Amino acid sequence: MEKDQNIDTENQDSQELNVNELNSEKKNNNLENNESEKKEEIKETTPEEKIKELEDKLIRTFAEMENQRRRFEKEKEDAFSYGGFAFAKETLNLIDNFERSKQILENDETLKNTEALKKTLEHFDIINKDMVSILLKNGITPIESIGKKLDPNFHQAMMEINDDQKESGTIVQEIQKGFMMKDRLLRPSLVGVSKKTEKKEENSEENKENSDN
Repeated sequence: MEKDQNIDTENQDSQELNVNELNSEKKNNNLENNESEKKEEIKETTPEEKIKELEDKLIRTFAEMENQRRRFEKEKEDAFSYGGFAFAKETLNLIDNFERSKQILENDETLKNTEALKKTLEHFDIINKDMVSILLKNGITPIESIGKKLDPNFHQAMMEINDDQKESGTIVQEIQKGFMMKDRLLRPSLVGVSKKTEKKEENSEENKENSDN
């Protein structure tokens, strides 16, 4: 019995030794890993690397400052050049109302060929010219439309007009004058463009010939 107990005790002691050995190996491995990590952290950069890093930071900083300066200059130029954009657009409505009022007076049968109408229209023309002159001084110019090819960047087609004398897509009527503010579109011209008339007789004859064949 005592012999068996001694054997069990020896086995238990050997197992405890194995466990202790494993634990010590793990601790040693952990210590080695920590030491290697610390060595990497402690590893210092060379003076050349530090200088290179500082140069890169300076280059990025100067680039950002330059971009900010350019944005500021662009915003300042736009504010100076186009600050009155909304006001100019509203002013065009006043010119339109003047033009409509003039047309109403010209078409009034009771006023036609009267001295009062003549003087009134003269005053209208003077005021209209003064307003257009003020716009021109501020870089607001009318868009030329009549006789030009339709350009969707400057014109908006409102109707098509039969005209065999003009190439299709040519502006033959200006409903509302468009304006530019320097290099920006203030409003497009509303226009009527030409189109070729359809020759119904020729079409009917062609259809007849096709049906006969």
